Amino acid sequence: MIDFEARIIRDGHLQTLRIQAPDLAQARRQLQDDGTQIISVQARRELKLPGRRTKFALGLFIQELVVLLDAGLVLVEAVETLRDKAEPGVNRQVMSELLESMYQGNALSRAMQLKPQTFPSLLIATVASSEHSGQLSVALRRYHHFEAHLETVKKRVSGALMYPLVVLSVGALVLLFLLFFVIPRFASVFDAVADLPATARFMVWWGALVQARGMELMLGALAAVAGLVLLLRSAAFKHRAATLFWKIPSLGAQRTLFILARFYRTAGMLLMGGMPVVTAIELSGALLPSERQGALRQAMTDIQAGQPLSTSLARHQLTTAVAERLLRVGEQSGELAAMCERIAQFHDEALERAIELFSKVFEPLLMLVVGGLIGLIVFMLYMPIFELAGSIQG
Repeated sequence: MIDFEARIIRDGHLQTLRIQAPDLAQARRQLQDDGTQIISVQARRELKLPGRRTKFALGLFIQELVVLLDAGLVLVEAVETLRDKAEPGVNRQVMSELLESMYQGNALSRAMQLKPQTFPSLLIATVASSEHSGQLSVALRRYHHFEAHLETVKKRVSGALMYPLVVLSVGALVLLFLLFFVIPRFASVFDAVADLPATARFMVWWGALVQARGMELMLGALAAVAGLVLLLRSAAFKHRAATLFWKIPSLGAQRTLFILARFYRTAGMLLMGGMPVVTAIELSGALLPSERQGALRQAMTDIQAGQPLSTSLARHQLTTAVAERLLRVGEQSGELAAMCERIAQFHDEALERAIELFSKVFEPLLMLVVGGLIGLIVFMLYMPIFELAGSIQG
């Protein structure tokens, strides 16, 4: 609902009213039904400070809806209960709009479909596939588990990357401190010495450069950091960097495992809800990256022509060796949904082992590289002192 401010003439007096309506036409209709003369109607615009936009708590909504459905409430009563307990805001507004659509005779999937910015297409398809079978709570619980598992995998990947980023950040700060503060002061010690080793001459040169153009060097470093941040926020740069990043054989293989695990878990979830194979594969294929969409379309053409699912997906490189054999077993036994879930579990386990190996190997290697750079600078600082002391003793 939208808040409108209307100026009207009633009983010969000019009045200002505030009303709520879905749109401007409905607001004018409400005022005309009251027999008033309309001067102007406009939507109210509230001044809000910039900030993060509040999102609908989809995960909590699904979880609470499953609990109420399992308790015996019918669907409309369950949504009404959640609407009544919600605080005024986005959550109550979304559930009110859902109820309004359901009051008009629409199914829950159709009501969700009217709000694509709030409800993902996968959730809508899951709800639609279960409405005729009466297993809505089961389908919603399955979708909630799917999203929770996907979020867990994302957290594991981000957690594995967080430590290297912290190490790199701390190492960069230490290097900057050594380059712009420590080395120039050490260089002043060797400034008056005539015969210096190569490391000492480099420090003297760098110290003189920092003293002469230190502010320019610092501004240049800050500009380089700012430029790097802007590049990282650029969609084109992200796409090119990701393309080069995933060309690394080991990383590309792990990305393929993650993509296929999500694809087969989604397909298994939809098949368990009673959805036909072709429709389930099409909806699951929307989760595939753009470079694999062409292969999926070719595979769908083969499937619709009557070829087996395992053969079609394998021909277009949408399976692994294990996935192809499990799909073949599922086709023969009639347990295709269970086999898709088993494929996803197999790939998830392989991905978890890769993440664990990454943490055990890459993190110590990164520490060794950063520590080596810092140690090299410290060595350059003290080596001239040792050489000078040796020459004095000699």
